[in-house]
Amino acid sequence: MKLAILGGSFNPVHIGHLVLADTVLSALRYDRIILVPTYQSPFKQDAAGGSPQDRLDMLAASISADPRLTLDDCEIKRKGVSYTVDTLKDIMTRYRPEGKLGLILGDDLAGSFLSWKQATDILEQVDIIIAHRMAEPSVGFPYPHKRLNNAVMDISSAVLRERIRSQENWRYLVPLGARFIIEDRRLYGYTPSGPPAPALAAGIEGGRISEIETVVRRVVSFSRFLHSRNTALLCWDLCRRFDLDPQSGYLAGMAHDMCKSLKDEEMLYWAGMDGKEIDGVERKKPSLLHGRAAAVMLKNRFAVHDEAILEAVRLHTTGGMDMGPLAKVVYLADKLEISRQDLDPMLLELRETAPLDRLFEAVLEETVGYLRSQALDISEGTLRLFETLRKRKSR
Repeated sequence: MKLAILGGSFNPVHIGHLVLADTVLSALRYDRIILVPTYQSPFKQDAAGGSPQDRLDMLAASISADPRLTLDDCEIKRKGVSYTVDTLKDIMTRYRPEGKLGLILGDDLAGSFLSWKQATDILEQVDIIIAHRMAEPSVGFPYPHKRLNNAVMDISSAVLRERIRSQENWRYLVPLGARFIIEDRRLYGYTPSGPPAPALAAGIEGGRISEIETVVRRVVSFSRFLHSRNTALLCWDLCRRFDLDPQSGYLAGMAHDMCKSLKDEEMLYWAGMDGKEIDGVERKKPSLLHGRAAAVMLKNRFAVHDEAILEAVRLHTTGGMDMGPLAKVVYLADKLEISRQDLDPMLLELRETAPLDRLFEAVLEETVGYLRSQALDISEGTLRLFETLRKRKSR
């Protein structure tokens, strides 16, 4: 297999790194690029940022499902200052490449190459690949090499760290997996915008939300996906308004209809796994169980164990007694998101201004009234909740 190495601090990895790797693969016909993060570079010994494990995790999250790229932690394991000549010996022993290894260098480092440890030995062992890193004319390299005609991207890890610290735009300059790790671990001085989320300790990571959103997009119709994402966005907005964790709201909103397309027997199976009773109306119309089925799937397949999220997904169709605030938010968002047609203007006004319980009662009344006007089945849980709230209001 024809292999090339791209080393660096990757602190953090950014799209420029991956575009460069992709260019080498396509232009020079390598089979695979080995990404080798340094433990401590002899050129960047004081670079601040993520720990070695953070940098490894960001790289791993950024190259998932791409077999043309691999990650090697040999320099992290060795610790200390990393020297290219030692890494090359290690890589060649273990990987046994076809022909010479390719070694990718930025032209910003080419001028200092002779100062590298055992530079002449490196020249004998590898094919040097010089990539553009600077907008100005490339530095000369008076040794055998391949010159890569790659586009120069005005981006660096140092600039990214400063952008993150200063809360400037940066999110789409890094791969999505790396972005979630930066946000979840508060790397490089990252501070979430807006008020802190009280329930952030629940451990809902951005990567897991992205995974669930991808699954939902694949298993439901596109119109259902748009409804789910609009529900998730309204959950986010309502959670921020009512001082709840917006990440939990977004996840619950995105997942609430993930089982909507299951067949009746599949719906009964998944819903029944929660150990709760299935009433006569639900057996007659199993689609009413899609929230319960989705809650079971979230827990069993996606390791979501936050009970507030599971309750919110489980009850978003029928409602239930003693619902928590997040469950009420998802119930509301499902019925008030922007793609819903012919919403009562009063409800739209309440959506923007009313307290949570007042808004919830109004939407529940509207929902039951509509189901009755259409002679549609109403679950026993919805009826119990409706009657309980009506009795409370009449006191």
